[in-house]
Amino acid sequence: MNFTLSFNELMPLAPVMIVALTAIVVMILIAIKRNHNLIATTSVVGLNLAVAYILYTVYLSHTAAISIMGLFMVDSFALFYQVIILIAALACCTLSHAYIERYKDNREELYLLMLISTAGAMLMTVSSNFAALFISLELMSIPVYGLVAYTYQRSKSLEAGIKYLVLSATASAMLLMGMAYIYATLGSLSFAGQADDISLALMLKETPEQLMALQTYLPVYETLFQSPVMILGLGLMIAAIAFKLSLAPFHKWTPDVYQGAPAPIATFLATVSKVAMIGFLIRYLLTSGVVSIDSIRTIIVIIAVLSILVGNFLAVKQVNLKRILAYSSIAHFGYLLLGLMSVSFLSLTSINVYVLSYVLTTIGAFGVVTLMSSPYNNQTEAESLADYRGLFWRRPILTATLTVMMLSLAGIPLTAGFIGKFMLIMTMVSTQHWFFAAMVIVGSGIGLYYYLRVMIVMYMTAPVQPSVDAEHNWGQQAGGIMVLFAAFLVILLGVYPNPMIELVKGLEILSPLQIILAKYS
Repeated sequence: MNFTLSFNELMPLAPVMIVALTAIVVMILIAIKRNHNLIATTSVVGLNLAVAYILYTVYLSHTAAISIMGLFMVDSFALFYQVIILIAALACCTLSHAYIERYKDNREELYLLMLISTAGAMLMTVSSNFAALFISLELMSIPVYGLVAYTYQRSKSLEAGIKYLVLSATASAMLLMGMAYIYATLGSLSFAGQADDISLALMLKETPEQLMALQTYLPVYETLFQSPVMILGLGLMIAAIAFKLSLAPFHKWTPDVYQGAPAPIATFLATVSKVAMIGFLIRYLLTSGVVSIDSIRTIIVIIAVLSILVGNFLAVKQVNLKRILAYSSIAHFGYLLLGLMSVSFLSLTSINVYVLSYVLTTIGAFGVVTLMSSPYNNQTEAESLADYRGLFWRRPILTATLTVMMLSLAGIPLTAGFIGKFMLIMTMVSTQHWFFAAMVIVGSGIGLYYYLRVMIVMYMTAPVQPSVDAEHNWGQQAGGIMVLFAAFLVILLGVYPNPMIELVKGLEILSPLQIILAKYS
């Protein structure tokens, strides 16, 4: 492996370097003079520059896949997920500004930690090697420990930080052990592993002798992936990923973490960290050929079905909006996993559409919670459903925004969430995975109850003296504008989804094994 690279060869990683450089600039500015507005503005400018660079690169080069040192693979799929991560990080930064404006202790480090974690999340989407993956994962996770416990005066925030630390450390240990078993079997840290040998066969011409040589690779490949050590390693990796995605039965402390974390950081957890992990999972399953192993598929399907049932049923009994959204996210990633198991020409397109619609909707939903909780106070946030009773009569536009987000999460037509679920179900039906489609429909039916309950509470008779309320000028603040824009996009993509679908259609990942099976089966 050649590690001697020129600057031009590293340019595909420029968006990550821009975010990392922004973090360094923020560190220097904090050391010189603390200024909340300056630090927040610098962070937002840096994230915007990274987005602009990706869009400019896509426009010029049409995003041909580029491998860097055998550690990273920069392609259109990775760039799409990086843009989603950057947009979510931008939303979190803007929401944090008003939220933490009156915080008594240091405020500036919040943006620094967020930038470092965002850089790690972006690297996860391009990782094609276990070594790169683990470094990226820790770069993303470690700053989040501090972010979750940032408002440590609240006992729930400190408790949430400790719980997230335990969860993350457990997941990292399982991931490392799983990697060790896989490396012991394949002798490679690359996601493709022994599939690299198969790719050599693609260079052969299609003569009978060479086709016979090609067929000798497939049994070796299948034997390696069916060995007990390999299955154990993959099982540990799947469990670690389930911890990170908060999938059942590894979800136990997730609602506690969401409830205790500051509202903008709960938004960060539900979007940036989840998108980075699902982006890695998609790339790993498809480029390694693991998705074709029956035992692993069975494990993933069981986890997905449990996540849908547990997430929806436990959300029904919640009276805390942040916990409702936490359980909701568990169910939504269960839907995504079932879509991923319905591997077809439609699967990645539907998954990408679902991820985009989920992120926009989650930004809006948690954004309303953040705006209702801004500015920060040491007592409580607007997390109980009682805090939203009669909100329509005080803040009609904010109520309309949260209503749109609840409808989108429920998958009601004319919202982006409906398009995402419709495309997932269409993928499952096209591959005749009727059970998968039925689970998505049943889960959505259960979810409709608690989403509608949130909406009904907002239109009830208002209390005489509300305990928590948004500021009068919330719509003029950066965070308020971001939330309103997210609501606009959710409706626009629900009414006119064609641009979104066309955008994600070309983001396919094909492994050498998939190409061979498609060509010669």
